[in-house]
Amino acid sequence: MNYTYLIFPEVHLKVRDGHKLRGYFANKFGKDSDLFHNHDTNGKTIYRYPKIQYKVVKGSPMVIGIEDGAQLIIERFLGITHIEIDGVTIPTDHKNMKSREVDIGVESALHTYKFLNPWLALNSKNYQKFQRVDVKEQKSMLESILIRNMQSFFSSLRYREKQRMMVSLDLREVPVNFKNESMSGFKGKFTTNVLLPDFIGLGKSVSRGFGTIQRQ
Repeated sequence: MNYTYLIFPEVHLKVRDGHKLRGYFANKFGKDSDLFHNHDTNGKTIYRYPKIQYKVVKGSPMVIGIEDGAQLIIERFLGITHIEIDGVTIPTDHKNMKSREVDIGVESALHTYKFLNPWLALNSKNYQKFQRVDVKEQKSMLESILIRNMQSFFSSLRYREKQRMMVSLDLREVPVNFKNESMSGFKGKFTTNVLLPDFIGLGKSVSRGFGTIQRQ
């Protein structure tokens, strides 16, 4: 899989600024490709796994691209001299960019990943069910959702994995303010037989930085 990530190491933002980062670059480059914002010409959402994702990781803004999105980042972002957040112009004199091919898939080895930003696993419907069941069933429910999230990532690459995905979670529930609404997210770690790239997102709203993972 083609993979590019870009970090602005001297810029410091908060995790919740991920959507502002997305808005800035979507406005700047959105006419070039709908991969920058995932909306069609009529403004309707294109429901697909985002191939360009914007996030704040450990205080630093980051943009990652996979496949077509990886090349777009190389073509458009090297010339960036500044970003604008909340009307403030922030110089981006230093950028760290890496572009390479990475392996993905189900392996015999196990890998452990940490959620750097909250994982939004539940929607309003399954959250009600989640609240009604016991702890054991909650864990099973979240494991099934995470496997579907990984399958969605693979599907976006037209990659079909025939081997069974396995996962074990060690998570805690955390409050999240999303679009001025209180939601539940999850932080912690999971172990799986699936090999995934660092800093991709899993779950809901990954284009804004939620569900960002890193291998431990």
